[in-house]
Amino acid sequence: MKRYILFIFLVIHSFSNYAQPKREQIKALKISFLTERLDLTAKEAQEFWPVYNTYEQNTIQIKHKELRSIRREIKENLDTLSNDRANTLLDRLISAHDQLHKENELLFSKLKNILPAQKILSLKVAEEDFNRKLFEQYKRHRPSRPDKD
Repeated sequence: MKRYILFIFLVIHSFSNYAQPKREQIKALKISFLTERLDLTAKEAQEFWPVYNTYEQNTIQIKHKELRSIRREIKENLDTLSNDRANTLLDRLISAHDQLHKENELLFSKLKNILPAQKILSLKVAEEDFNRKLFEQYKRHRPSRPDKD
């Protein structure tokens, strides 16, 4: 119980502390959250974090650079896209999703040599829990927008 109270305090505190960039704050919170939830031994942590950080960097690159640019172009040009350009964008979208899938497979295969299977599954659950809590926190602190009628 104390751990969850500490986590909630850290989340609230991090949103009020603007000295550090938001991404860095979120990354620090995620590290803390995953470390606590996975209950890693010192040896496991020493081997786990370099592998996980590489995975995070690679997936962020795919999500924030490739997928974001594809989605932006689709959204801005959906009504005027030629069939050829739409096919090109669709191929790029499929390729980006394939890359994300390969990164997940690579992560799992590397982690199998570091962590027991139960901790690997716990990692996926913990990531989902962290993302859900982060989104809930975002919704609570987001200014309400007027309804559009």
